[in-house]
Amino acid sequence: MTGAFALRDHTADVGVEASGETLGDAFAACANGMTAAMCDRIPDAGKQFNLTVRAEGREALLFDYLDCLIYERDVRNVLPVDSEATVHEDAGEWAVRASARGVPLDRVHAREVKAVTYSEMSIEETNSGWHVYVVLDV
Repeated sequence: MTGAFALRDHTADVGVEASGETLGDAFAACANGMTAAMCDRIPDAGKQFNLTVRAEGREALLFDYLDCLIYERDVRNVLPVDSEATVHEDAGEWAVRASARGVPLDRVHAREVKAVTYSEMSIEETNSGWHVYVVLDV
């Protein structure tokens, strides 16, 4: 199951509010929201890639996961789209196993998201699943 996202105005930045049945769904929806903040139209191009990120806490994991997707954009010159993720905790360490389709940047007109921030970041379990909010520096 996939999550949902909405972009929120935030001073000079952009907020991504995402939800999902599982924490992984909410993380993937947040990643797809970040993609939407960068690009309006996404072509059917690109190759699937996988990544695993580990961190000491959920907030650090979300930050590092989104930062890795920005790294993919900057280093591999691809826009990560159609993200999917699973999140789990093991012995006090959090991990996300994720995949996305990397659309070559020369195939899209993308706006730059400079960085992920910890400003106002929240990750909450609700009665219907998970709710995530993150602010992106644009």
